[in-house]
Amino acid sequence: MHLRHFRNYDDLTVHFAPGVNVLIGHNAQGKTNMLEAIYALSLTKSHRTNNDRDLINWQHQSAMISGVVEKQTGRVPLELQFTTKGKKAKVNHLEQARLSSYVGQLNAILFAPEDLSLVKGAPALRRHFMDTEFSQMSSKYLYDASQYRTLLRQRNKYLKQLKYGQQHDRVLLSVLSDQLAAYGAEVIVARYHFLHQLEKWAANLHEQISLQAEQLKLKYITQVNVGDDTSVDQVYHQLLKIYQDHQEREVDQGTTSYGPQRDDIHFVVNGKNVQAFGSQGQQRTTALSVKLAEIDLMKEQTGEYPLLLLDDVLSELDTIRQTHLLTAIQDKVQTFLTTTSLSDVARQLIHQPTIFEIKNGNLIKEEA
Repeated sequence: MHLRHFRNYDDLTVHFAPGVNVLIGHNAQGKTNMLEAIYALSLTKSHRTNNDRDLINWQHQSAMISGVVEKQTGRVPLELQFTTKGKKAKVNHLEQARLSSYVGQLNAILFAPEDLSLVKGAPALRRHFMDTEFSQMSSKYLYDASQYRTLLRQRNKYLKQLKYGQQHDRVLLSVLSDQLAAYGAEVIVARYHFLHQLEKWAANLHEQISLQAEQLKLKYITQVNVGDDTSVDQVYHQLLKIYQDHQEREVDQGTTSYGPQRDDIHFVVNGKNVQAFGSQGQQRTTALSVKLAEIDLMKEQTGEYPLLLLDDVLSELDTIRQTHLLTAIQDKVQTFLTTTSLSDVARQLIHQPTIFEIKNGNLIKEEA
């Protein structure tokens, strides 16, 4: 992997091991910046900021991340360039016309302390979780979700114009409603099926971590009726009728009140909603189970294991959960783990870790 002018990395080339790579260092040395670079190479964006300018070293006008992905089909060179005017992505040295055609070349799952809030946090966190993870597994989902967000912005803008008398044409509103319902139906059905598959893996992991004491279920909360046999067309007609029936209300409010932008996930443990009634331990076990389940789901959906990025998460987990996390990834998935110090538990459980010490944007590999 090569970084140039990215955050506090001026010009760095590093060769990571296929197993567990441990990045040790004090705070503000560049540990999270390195994970951010790997994440950005995967998804073309940071998990910490929406402003790409933040990724470029303040002394420069551009930044670059490149790496080579080892796939079953062969080696794939990837490159991502950030400039003050935008970003460019290359696959096999060929610039991609759309970023959506780049995403999915390198899949990555990030697990940071804030992800422990996946269960008890706001619904927007869980919608972001679905969109980020499912987009890596399906280029169609990425496209449909992107189109939906674009149309949602257009419809909300037009609803505001109708509310304040700047527009009067309801025909255009009907057209926007029809298009929004079409893409919304694709997103809702895809989310339902992906969550159903994720539940299979997460329930098994949760049962193991809780020592067979707890059963986990994921319940998809949406405003339409959807089940195993529900078609996209059926959901489309449901959404369209909702928009038609509540048109005046949405004009009065100046915003779209219905659709997948209001969806949520409920985590149910032994029949009770763990968000509302679970202990902190149950909430953390649920979040850990769901994040680990993504590894197997991505392998199932894409044929390749993703990278796992663990950003200082071990310090937030007790010994039991640390053990399950590290046992689950052992000899299975390439992992990048940041920490200020490696616990005795981790040292015992990680099989032949490759350890790098990070100081001021430099990586020093510890000799075995």
